[in-house]
Amino acid sequence: MTNGTPSNKYLVAVTVMLGTLMEVIDTSVANVALPHMQGTFSAAQDEVTWVITSYLVANAVILPLSGWAGNWFGRKRAYLWALVAFTMASIGSGAAQSLPMLVTMRVVQGLAGGAMVPMSQAILLETFPKEEHGKAMALFGVGVIFGPIIGPTLGGYITDTIGWRWVFYINAPLGVLGLLMGFLFLVDPPYLKRPEGKIDFSSFLYIALGLGFLEVMLNRGQRYDWFHSPKIQVYALLSALGIALFIWRSFTAKHPLVDLRVFKSKEFATGTVLMFLLGFSLYGAFTMLPLFAQTMLGYTATWAGLMLSPGGIASLLSMAFVGFLVGRVDIRGLILFGVITNILSIWLLQRVYLDVDFWYLTWGRVLQGFGAGFLFVPLTAAAFVGLRQEQIGQATGLFNLLRNEGGSIGISMSSTILARHAQMHHAHLTEHFTSGNLLLQERLVELTRFTSGASPPVGTALSGGGGSETAWRMLGGEIQRQAIVRSYDDVFFMLTLTFVVFIPLLLLLRGEQGKGGGMMH
Repeated sequence: MTNGTPSNKYLVAVTVMLGTLMEVIDTSVANVALPHMQGTFSAAQDEVTWVITSYLVANAVILPLSGWAGNWFGRKRAYLWALVAFTMASIGSGAAQSLPMLVTMRVVQGLAGGAMVPMSQAILLETFPKEEHGKAMALFGVGVIFGPIIGPTLGGYITDTIGWRWVFYINAPLGVLGLLMGFLFLVDPPYLKRPEGKIDFSSFLYIALGLGFLEVMLNRGQRYDWFHSPKIQVYALLSALGIALFIWRSFTAKHPLVDLRVFKSKEFATGTVLMFLLGFSLYGAFTMLPLFAQTMLGYTATWAGLMLSPGGIASLLSMAFVGFLVGRVDIRGLILFGVITNILSIWLLQRVYLDVDFWYLTWGRVLQGFGAGFLFVPLTAAAFVGLRQEQIGQATGLFNLLRNEGGSIGISMSSTILARHAQMHHAHLTEHFTSGNLLLQERLVELTRFTSGASPPVGTALSGGGGSETAWRMLGGEIQRQAIVRSYDDVFFMLTLTFVVFIPLLLLLRGEQGKGGGMMH
C-alpha cells in the first residue's frame, strides 16, 4: 500500500471490470431470447416482456442507494455480496421453470447488478490516483460502452446454438472468477465510515416508488399510447410523487439515505447532465441501428452484431488513447472532439435508405464508437474532479443512475418517434394517390404487367381492377417501407440535436491542468 493506493491497481481494475461487464451485458442480452422464453412458458408477449422490465426497474431503484450500501456494509463486502447475489440469480434465471420465477430472479439480478456498477466505479476512482482517473475511467468504460454492443449479438448466438437458458448460465464462471479476485485484491479505503443514525427507510420507499414507476412508464408507454392511457397517467403521477418526496426527504432528513449535496459541485452537476444526454443518444442509436438493419434490410441477429462490433472495438481503442490524454490536454477539447465525431456519425446515419450497404452502416458505427471514447472517459474524469474522496461512493450511484435513465428515455423517445412518424410519413406519401396522378397510373400498369403478364387499361389501374390488385399491394408495401425509412431519419436527426446541446454546457466544466498531469482543484 502506497499513499493509500494499492500496488495491484490493475488487478483491482480487472476484478471490478468483470462485474461491470456482466451487469451491463445482462441489461440487453436477454432481449433477443424473449421469443424463445415466450415459447417455453407459453406466455403472451405482454407477459414475457416483464423479463426485461423487472430487471430495469430493480436496476434503477438500487443505483442511487449503492453509495449508502458501500458505506454501511463496507465497499468490499457490499460489492462481493452483490456479485454473489447476481451470480446466484443468474443461475436461478437459467433454471427457472415458470415465468414468475424467472421474473423474480431478474429482479434480484437487477438489484445486485445495479449496486455493483457504481461501486466498481467508486473502487476504481479510489484505487487510482487523481492524475490517473482518466486511465481508470477508460478501463471502466470497457464494460459500460462495450457491454450494450456485444450483449444482443452474444445473446442471439447463445440462444441459437445452445438455448436461451445459457444466456444466464454463462455468468456463473465469470461470477466465481470475479469473487475469487475480489477476495484477493479489493480493499476498503481508510476514510470509509459507517453512516450515523438509523436507516432512512422512507427515502428507500420514495425512490423505489418514483424510479420504479418511471421505468415501467418508459418501458410500456408506446405500447399503451402514452398519456392517452389512464394506466400511463397513473404511472407518471406516482413516479413524479415518489421522486419529489425523495428529494424533499434527502434535504430534510438528519441522516439522509442519499446525499444530494454532491450536486453543489458545478463540475459534477454539469457532468451528470452531460452523461444523461450521452446515455440518451448512445443507447438510442444502439437500439435503432440494429433494429433498422434487421427489420428493413433483412439482416440476421448475427449480421447485425457484426455490423455493430467494429464500433465497439473503435470505442475500446479510443478510450485507451483518451485515458492517456486526460490530465495532459484541456479536457473540454477532448469532449468537443467526441461531440463533433458523433454528430458527423449520426448525420451519416440520417441518410440511410433501403439499398444502403453493410460497410456504410459499419463505418458509421465505427465513427460513432470512436467518438464515444472521447466522451465517456474525459466526461467522467471531469465530473468527479471537484469532489472529496468520501463523496465518491454517493456520487457514482447518482452518476450511473442518470446515465441509465438517459438511456431508458432515449430508447423510449426513439421508439415513439419511429412509430408515430412512420404513420405521418405514410399519410403524406399517400396524399398523391389520386386519379389525376398519371405517373402513378403508369407505375401501376408496369407493376400489373410484371405480376400478371397483362396490361390493363390505364383507367382501370387506379380503381384496383384490371388485374392490378397485386400491383396495389406491392406499391402499398413499398410506400410503407419508405415511410418507415423516413421515420428512422427523423430519429437520427433527434439524436443529432442531443449532441448539439452538449456544446454550450462544456463551458461549465473545468479544463485547467495541474503539474504532473493532474486536474487542478
